[in-house]
Amino acid sequence: MPVPDQRDPEVTRTRLESWLPGRLAGAEEVRVSAVQTPAMNGFSAETLMFEASWREPGSGAHQERLVAKVAPTGFQIFPEPRFAEQYRLLRILAGTPIAVPQVHWYEPDPGVLGAPFYVMSRVDGDVPTDMPPYHVDGWVTTISPAERARMWWAGVQVLAQVHGLDVDALDLGFVDQAGFGPTGLTQRLGYYEHYLHWGYEGTVPAAEAALRWLRANQPAEAGPPVLLWGDARIGNIIYSGGDAAAVLDWELATLGQPEEDLAWFLYLDRHHSEGCGVPRLPGFPDRAETIARYESLTGRTMRDMA
Repeated sequence: MPVPDQRDPEVTRTRLESWLPGRLAGAEEVRVSAVQTPAMNGFSAETLMFEASWREPGSGAHQERLVAKVAPTGFQIFPEPRFAEQYRLLRILAGTPIAVPQVHWYEPDPGVLGAPFYVMSRVDGDVPTDMPPYHVDGWVTTISPAERARMWWAGVQVLAQVHGLDVDALDLGFVDQAGFGPTGLTQRLGYYEHYLHWGYEGTVPAAEAALRWLRANQPAEAGPPVLLWGDARIGNIIYSGGDAAAVLDWELATLGQPEEDLAWFLYLDRHHSEGCGVPRLPGFPDRAETIARYESLTGRTMRDMA
């Protein structure tokens, strides 16, 4: 589960108000207000929402609603948060068709908020919930089947856009984790083994058997590596009227075959329905339809999806 947040909103406000003028050259009367520290923060990073106002000579008053993503300190679900990489990737993606929040600043010094953080503009909309899973309860259960279909197809469109980016032209090689093996599935399985040893003491027979099976049944990788979102699912999209307003959570971004992202996209939806003992909500397209739509968008045949 997400961890309870213990941050003092007033202390946070004053620290952000002291920090922000250094990022707003020439700004005067810088104020930070309306700091919100949700009772339960997300799984992989702390989220702080706040409003900032300031004056600039010649252009008058400015006000903006902002979000700070703070690197985890105590509770951690990834061995390496890769926080600076996330900021760098978001800055690159902002110049592409991918809808990401506008990212403004990165602060590596933990002295401000206790850990490195980056600040981006707030995007309005709704996010399908993980707790409870969106097939079980929440706003997704109240909308029409047509809007659910629209949301799903918007997510598939995001995948097609991400996988269509030119890795070399955008200099995206920095997301590759060569320390765990050559680019692709071999590297991913090396990372999962690293993750397993980091997350558990001693042996975990079921997971170790799964890794052996995966290595023994590893499919060939036919195409050139593409950028992978890594945590590809509708629960990482802010929706506005069924459209993707912002694509979130790039902690697991890497390079590899697009089948990885599409399979994870399908699996997480299955987890949130069959895995919870409930049927999928009407309107969500099925697996075969999803794969066919992706193939039509990209012109690429999906291989070894099982």
